[in-house]
Amino acid sequence: MSELALHYTAFADAPHGGNPAGVVLDASGLSTAQMQAIATELGHPESAFVVSTSAAAVQGAAGSPARVGMRYFSPGAEIPFCGHATVATAVALFESKGWRDMVFETQAGEVAISAGLDDAGRARVSFVSVDPASRAIDPAALDELLSVLTLRREDIDPRFPVLESFAGNWHPVLVLKDRELFHQFRYDPRALEPLMESNGWTGTVTVLSPLAADLYEARNLFPVGRISEDPATGSAAAATGAYLRTLGLAPRDGHVEILQGAHVGRPSRLLVDIPATGGIRVSGGATRFTPGSQRG
Repeated sequence: MSELALHYTAFADAPHGGNPAGVVLDASGLSTAQMQAIATELGHPESAFVVSTSAAAVQGAAGSPARVGMRYFSPGAEIPFCGHATVATAVALFESKGWRDMVFETQAGEVAISAGLDDAGRARVSFVSVDPASRAIDPAALDELLSVLTLRREDIDPRFPVLESFAGNWHPVLVLKDRELFHQFRYDPRALEPLMESNGWTGTVTVLSPLAADLYEARNLFPVGRISEDPATGSAAAATGAYLRTLGLAPRDGHVEILQGAHVGRPSRLLVDIPATGGIRVSGGATRFTPGSQRG
């Protein structure tokens, strides 16, 4: 049934960059087991399934946004929300139906979408996350996480305490003070996966290296999705925005760029806007590709 899926790569910052996603634009007749089987067969970090569209999807005279029921699956399990697959699906709907304003109804909550063309005529999408939150991490869970990642407490940048942050999925966020260590640390996915599951970290473990007040490099560890590192993680970018806002470290204009994917050969760039309150806005594009034409 994988022939039902379109293939997009989202947030690419270079040729063959970005994060691949499968997109099924009409999954209304598929069971949960069938959607999981498609996601597993495709093998992309996540795949998105449009399970319903409302009558407002025609975007009539009142200008109502299209309401789109969404489900997301990694190769191993269903997840509440996926940012890069959201961008991919929104681009696919914009290209196929011309929808510019949408609301995705996800298990994490409603996500507002806007789509259009940039100055070069390429499709670009912004989504506003559900209301984000950040909270202290359990000290015992942090000690276990650091041990699995072969890190120590003194490796954490003292300006950036470790928190769990949410903008659709929960992510522990760690900021390292040494860039060489950021690039070099290794971990055992078989040890991290059960730790993530036991702590309810349904997204990624987000490890950051600050390059400037408005620029970060990220590594997003994703063994629960059956890959060691995710090339581009929209939900983690939004959670990072929430994290920075909680700590009072968001730039004055609220704009942050996140570079990701270099460690897995798929360079990506995610644009994040952090308002004073409410959801975090993440922006980027997606390009359709034919399986076999993308490496990685």
